[in-house]
Amino acid sequence: MTGSCIKKLTVSYSSTGADNKGRMKKSSMDTERRALTSFPGEVLRRLEQGLGYASLICLALLPVADAAARILFKTGIPASNGLTVHCLLVAGLVSGMLAAKTGDHLSIALIANFGGPRIKQRFSLATKLLSAYILIQIAWCSLSFVLIGLSPWRMIAFIPNQIFALIIPVGYGVMAFRFAWSAPAKGKLLPVLALLLGTVGSLPMLAKIFWGFDVPDRLYTLIDWWYIVPYYLKVPGVILLLAAALAGTPLFVIMGGLALLLIQAAGGEVDVAANQVYTTLTKDSFIAIPLFTLVGFFLSESKAGERLVHTFRSLFSWMPGGMIIVTVIICAFFASFTGASGVTILALGGILYTVLTEHVRYPERFSIGLLTSVGSIGLLFPPSIPMILVGTATMTNVFHVFLGGIIPGLILVLGVIIFGIIASVKTKIPVEPFNLSKARSALRGSAFEIFLPFLLIGGYFSGFLSLIEIGGVAVLYIFIVEVLIHRDIPLRDLGRVFSKAIPIIGGVLSILALSQALSYYIVDTQVPEALVRWMQGAITSKYLFLLILNLSLLVVGCLMDIFSAILIVLPLIVPLGTAYGIDPVHLGIIFITNLEVGFLTPPVGMNLFLAAYRFHKPFEAICRDVFPFLCIQFVVVLLVTYVPWFSTFLVRLF
Repeated sequence: MTGSCIKKLTVSYSSTGADNKGRMKKSSMDTERRALTSFPGEVLRRLEQGLGYASLICLALLPVADAAARILFKTGIPASNGLTVHCLLVAGLVSGMLAAKTGDHLSIALIANFGGPRIKQRFSLATKLLSAYILIQIAWCSLSFVLIGLSPWRMIAFIPNQIFALIIPVGYGVMAFRFAWSAPAKGKLLPVLALLLGTVGSLPMLAKIFWGFDVPDRLYTLIDWWYIVPYYLKVPGVILLLAAALAGTPLFVIMGGLALLLIQAAGGEVDVAANQVYTTLTKDSFIAIPLFTLVGFFLSESKAGERLVHTFRSLFSWMPGGMIIVTVIICAFFASFTGASGVTILALGGILYTVLTEHVRYPERFSIGLLTSVGSIGLLFPPSIPMILVGTATMTNVFHVFLGGIIPGLILVLGVIIFGIIASVKTKIPVEPFNLSKARSALRGSAFEIFLPFLLIGGYFSGFLSLIEIGGVAVLYIFIVEVLIHRDIPLRDLGRVFSKAIPIIGGVLSILALSQALSYYIVDTQVPEALVRWMQGAITSKYLFLLILNLSLLVVGCLMDIFSAILIVLPLIVPLGTAYGIDPVHLGIIFITNLEVGFLTPPVGMNLFLAAYRFHKPFEAICRDVFPFLCIQFVVVLLVTYVPWFSTFLVRLF
């Protein structure tokens, strides 16, 4: 009996061991199989990231090398400008691909935010399928443009420009597949159907790709229908796309869809949209956008914020309201480089909140209201990316736009500081004695960061360096400071900085590219001129127009991010400003200051939601805390709007 039991146990143990060995072997085979099947995906992921990082690095280094060669050898690098702008093209499309992968493209999603999980899932399904449908059409028309619209004999250095331009159809094709495959659908039938329908909708472009200009006669009749149908679907199509924008469809997709629909409805060739993408992303005036975005993220990912807080606290904490001055200056500094108020709130909110509430003993509500309101306070100062875009949209010298923003920006900063000093005196916030040795030590620690704006402003406003070269110098300088000198960012973590900057870069450049395609249709059909005639017939007073403009822009600031608003709305307003005799620089400053206030305006001001997330407070409480600061910014908006001298004095002086 005992022997029998031992035998059974032995058999059982042996069989279990065999099973375990079998399972281990099977598990090992499965792991190996997964590794083999994921190998192409991993290679493509690394290739994509490497291409994105390399294009941004070249974008920064080429202008610096060109400037150095010009200064040292009295001649620049051959074909430097052509290579740089085509690096911008590659960076823009690859950043867009990576932003599509992580779901970081800019969108509104106003309607979807009010539904439950099931409603949100349905909106997500619809918006992603629509995105795939539109983007695959843009990919096909881009391929047509590259093969037919570009000469294979035009060289950028030693590389045909068609090689660079191929990133356009590849980029939009990859984005289309990513939106389709990320749609929350049961199975892949609907995603595949969306891509097939988009391909069918591209029949005229496909015919051009395969037959060039010798399309068979039997296809002409069928192709004609592809121009007739959009003509009758123009109005419902526009309404559908606007509703899709509110439901969360990325804004660059909406602009691309509107451009395709309206151009085709007017009987135009839709590959003009791809032409506009290529033309826009090979403009040297836009190179500064990714460069200064990179600078902002090097600052936010390092300990630069902590050093600056320590320095300015040691310099100003002996004054009543000294920490208010510190908070406003540092937030203005960060916002001017990142161009995105949300980055400032998220990067510096925690540090400054701790200092204000725990070390200086400001009331919690006051501290949250202050930090929420000053997140965008630096957008009027150089080298602000929104100001660069304003110069482009108003066709105004960026130098003049920077000059125009200095006095309004200082008024806004002083308004908040004065209010903070008064509040500090009323609440009897204690001051700290000034310590010279402590201040000297803190200054030494943050001297490189403090020198950065002086370097950039001096180099640019002196005319010694162009805006592009200043951007390249800024990236190289901040890399040396934060990586090699302070060593806040190890070399192995550089990918983290790039990966956080790329969604902003990809989002902005994607909108910029396809907004120009939409602008082509708007300008070609003389929409701005018609709007000017209508407004002048309805409103004769310049001041009434400015009041309506302020109210409209507050709504725009609530609903849209600043980059989308500048690229979509400002080109429509510029002819109106000209008609009412408003200086373009003044109009641009009005636009930016209104959007800053819109970010703080309930019920959907973007900074209010970001602050609620950052400080873990109810949305209603954030609205209540920010109200006094919102009133200050309203007053500044009125001053800037109705006293144009603030915006134009420095421009006329220089």
